[in-house]
Amino acid sequence: MKRSVIKILFIGDIIGRPGRAAVKKLLPNLVKKNDLDFVIANGENLASGKGMTKKTYDEMIEIGVDLFTSGNHIWNNKDIIPFLDDSSVKILRPLNYPKGTPGRGATVLEKGDKKLFVINLQGRVFMPDEVEDPFSLAMQYSQTAKDPILIDFHAEATSEKIAFGNYLDGRVAAVIGTHTHVQTADEKIFAGGSGFITDAGMTGPIDSVLGVEKEIIIERFLTSLPVSHKVAVGAVNFSAVLVVIDPERKITTAISRLNETVDLD
Repeated sequence: MKRSVIKILFIGDIIGRPGRAAVKKLLPNLVKKNDLDFVIANGENLASGKGMTKKTYDEMIEIGVDLFTSGNHIWNNKDIIPFLDDSSVKILRPLNYPKGTPGRGATVLEKGDKKLFVINLQGRVFMPDEVEDPFSLAMQYSQTAKDPILIDFHAEATSEKIAFGNYLDGRVAAVIGTHTHVQTADEKIFAGGSGFITDAGMTGPIDSVLGVEKEIIIERFLTSLPVSHKVAVGAVNFSAVLVVIDPERKITTAISRLNETVDLD
């Protein structure tokens, strides 16, 4: 009897209206083509490039996203914060924020007989917020979870991400890095069976600096003065990762990158 697997699409940070439009255009066919069980996306830049609103959340859930992970920018739009404690709202914030912070950092996704334990954690190197050690916290959860674990590790430093993935090799099914908006070409399965990529990238405008109008960011570097970010326009780079997990052995059996240009005109 052929072993049943769990097929997951993880979409890199979705940037504003252009990113949402690209997901709408591609996702239905990707779900059908790859026979996906779960669609997960990082949504901390979903609304105008900063944070998330209930409206933008509903828009993406309707098109087929099963769960949103996030990071330090989830707090940038206060519209979504009152909904984070609602268990019916499929949004995670980093698990290692202090006790009493709104929301939750882990959940179990379930469809039919397939279950996936998803954890959202934030790194500490070059990151602005004081958070608990993600390494020890992830290890604690890995020792008690009954279902295969996928972690969105939202971090800046590549060294921290790679160390984190190696530390958890064989204890979690997959570690997907987010935050830098630049997809890395290092997808792999470690010796212990954990799938890994340093960063899934972004789903946002190509002619930009990490999704923001390039002139604004260049001005910031030239003057060191504060600037207001504005999401760029034009063709979008859709970045995502396909992960196949063996639920019995709780390991990744295949991992591959998706990187597609989406013309929105």
